[in-house]
Amino acid sequence: MSGIRIVSALRSAVAPRGGALSRLQIHEVGAPVLRRVIEAAGLEPGQVDEVIMGNALGAGGNPARMVALAAGLPEEVAGLTLDRQCCGGLDALVIGAALIASGQADVVAAGGVESYSRRPLRLRTDRDGAPPEAYDRPPFSPWPDRDPDMDEAAEALAAELDISRAAQDAWAIDSHRKALAADMGPEIVPLGGLQSDAFTRALTPRLAARAPRLGRSITAANAAVAADGAAFCLLVSDRVAAHLPDAGLTYRGGVTLGGRVDLPGVAPVAAIRKLLDRANLNAGTLSVAEVMEAYAVQAITCVSGAGIDPAIVNPGGGGLARGHPVGASGAINAVRLFHELRQRGGTGLATIAAAGGLGTAVLMSVS
Repeated sequence: MSGIRIVSALRSAVAPRGGALSRLQIHEVGAPVLRRVIEAAGLEPGQVDEVIMGNALGAGGNPARMVALAAGLPEEVAGLTLDRQCCGGLDALVIGAALIASGQADVVAAGGVESYSRRPLRLRTDRDGAPPEAYDRPPFSPWPDRDPDMDEAAEALAAELDISRAAQDAWAIDSHRKALAADMGPEIVPLGGLQSDAFTRALTPRLAARAPRLGRSITAANAAVAADGAAFCLLVSDRVAAHLPDAGLTYRGGVTLGGRVDLPGVAPVAAIRKLLDRANLNAGTLSVAEVMEAYAVQAITCVSGAGIDPAIVNPGGGGLARGHPVGASGAINAVRLFHELRQRGGTGLATIAAAGGLGTAVLMSVS
């Protein structure tokens, strides 16, 4: 994958559900970010071959096509929307890179967009003609006894690995602390009056202790809030990068694997190990890792299980300090990684878990 470059990476600020981005339709959330990421690379909309976009809550259609058209891309750009839940925004990079590696594209905008605030209501019809029944999420497993809600799955993970509420709260407090100290202005496209992540706050042990419980150890403080947001990376072939003023970073590869459906939080560990092995690297060679914090327990598990030094993880804070716009979160991690590597150099990892026992990991480096 050394012939693939990431030449720009931008995102919106993240806003909690019902917040500053809640009045925007999904294409209105994504299009400004897509336009700007193309401009930032020094390219024109007509040079983009494909837009690949994670989206988990849009209930069908092809939101990537809507975003591409609203951003002013040519009608020839078909757009491809992925629904692999939380992994979709990072999987978009993996698939976009594969298109370039196979020679089917030279320029791919890959990312994710989610509007939790404007998601459609879901109704399940009954085969016997009974009134439709509302539901919040689809099944992620064919086995009802192995298809836990995410709060339950996080609690089960904490119990299995003996990760205390105190450890989870400490991780969440540190995530907010790092986010408050970081300057993320260069990576954020202003949208809805927001130029910084709206949820980040000075979380203290006292506030964390008072947070409503979602389980025995899972609370509103150590679980990410539902949110809206968008992020895109622009991937190009070496041939295109050679003519740009900034050749960006090297895309080193990506892996998505399935794991235990009842413990989805641990799934990225196998993906990280396989990816590092493919690249002939080990966790100790990483200079930075962006690990999704849907739950503190999930991030702790991935960092520990993959042998990553916690000191290099989420230097600008993570999902606990921002929020979780499901299909966009993986792409936001990729944007964060791009900008952190620009400052720190070396090789970095972005990784995320998804419902149903899925994990995706991506490597990029400065070279």
